[in-house]
Amino acid sequence: MISSRSTYTLLVFLSVIMISGCKSSGNGSEPDGPSVVFVEEQDGAFQLIVNDEPFYIKGAGGRDRLDTLAAYGGNSIRTWGVDNAQSILDDAYKNGIMVTMGLWVGHERHGFDYDDDAAVQQQLESFRESVKQLKDHPALLMWGVGNEMELSATNMKVWDAVNDIAEMIKEEDPNHPTLTVVAEINEEKINYLKERVPAIDLLGVNSYGGLNSLPSRLEQYGWTKPYVVTEWGINGHWEVGKTSWGAPIEPTSTRKGEIYQSRYEDVIEAQQDQCLGSYVFLWGQKQERTSTWHGLFLDTGEELAGVDAMTKVWSGEWPDNRVPAITEFTAEDKLPGQNVQIQLGKVGLAKVTAIDPDGDPLTYEWVITPESTSDAQGGDAETRPGEIEGLIIAAESDGSVSFNTPEEAGEYRLFVYIFDGNFNAATANIPFRVYE
Repeated sequence: MISSRSTYTLLVFLSVIMISGCKSSGNGSEPDGPSVVFVEEQDGAFQLIVNDEPFYIKGAGGRDRLDTLAAYGGNSIRTWGVDNAQSILDDAYKNGIMVTMGLWVGHERHGFDYDDDAAVQQQLESFRESVKQLKDHPALLMWGVGNEMELSATNMKVWDAVNDIAEMIKEEDPNHPTLTVVAEINEEKINYLKERVPAIDLLGVNSYGGLNSLPSRLEQYGWTKPYVVTEWGINGHWEVGKTSWGAPIEPTSTRKGEIYQSRYEDVIEAQQDQCLGSYVFLWGQKQERTSTWHGLFLDTGEELAGVDAMTKVWSGEWPDNRVPAITEFTAEDKLPGQNVQIQLGKVGLAKVTAIDPDGDPLTYEWVITPESTSDAQGGDAETRPGEIEGLIIAAESDGSVSFNTPEEAGEYRLFVYIFDGNFNAATANIPFRVYE
């Protein structure tokens, strides 16, 4: 049986195919000709122009589920590098999606030395080859020169390298703008960009907890060029409240959906004279302190409240079938931020209250893992803590659960996953400490 959400997706997707079909031969061959993209300024307001038509970026970071992205009203993706670039561009083209193609500029914190002239030149020439290979693809929107390469950097020659890369792109590809992507902004960073990176056309800013104040700060620091919010979403794990033992408190997926919608409507969409769009993070799933923090999907593919929210702000309509909503989640009668502690050998109790807007029957899955010990920054790869099996005693249909504590004292997390049978889900977690 096809769910109502699936029906909605199919109908919108078919319209995308009809629109994009006029640009493609339909025989699976390589599409012809580059898109011509530039930034137009009129009376102090900026606009991205693609093939003579205004284009506002309704985008997401990621490279998968492009049919879903298009069906829900998105029109662009952003990558961080050129791995599998040809197939990504081809897939994007089939779905009517434009791509900001990332060029991964080396990070000093990863060992790249900007005093090594040979390495810097080799990096530039490698990018030149990528530009030559990809510049004529009609799904290419612009070039993203680097991502947070300034994070923890001490050698400011990195800015010179970024400018050289942008100048090279202008030589090789006059049809697509360049942007560079930084981790948040401050006055010093903006000054470096203005003084040492004049060749970039747009600024990309990754901003989470600071998003609400981003427009005013850009004005304060004198940034007059257009910008794109190249990553945004809920507050990162470094920006939220923590337990007494330092575990970050993650919002429920329901609360995340509310945040995605409000930040888009109140901040991003409200600044269209200078902000040319955004890329929500992440159109997929990844481990970053938890396995659910930033992903708009579960690793099993179910859609979360963030997908519903982006569908609403991109298309103007909610999906026909909505995700479940969590109204309360407690363990030991305490909320996630209230320092849940359980004595070793005792039975723990938790309860989640959830509703389904469509009346779909809900099922619950409970998982206990050790707390992550990762100190990675900037989205660097993390290892996902494995599930500790055999601890769940009884999981009831009303959303309550009883569980044994792990065998050792320490710091853990209790996750709940709620499914509606229509490939939608909700999730939440509570950090807890086991003491002797």
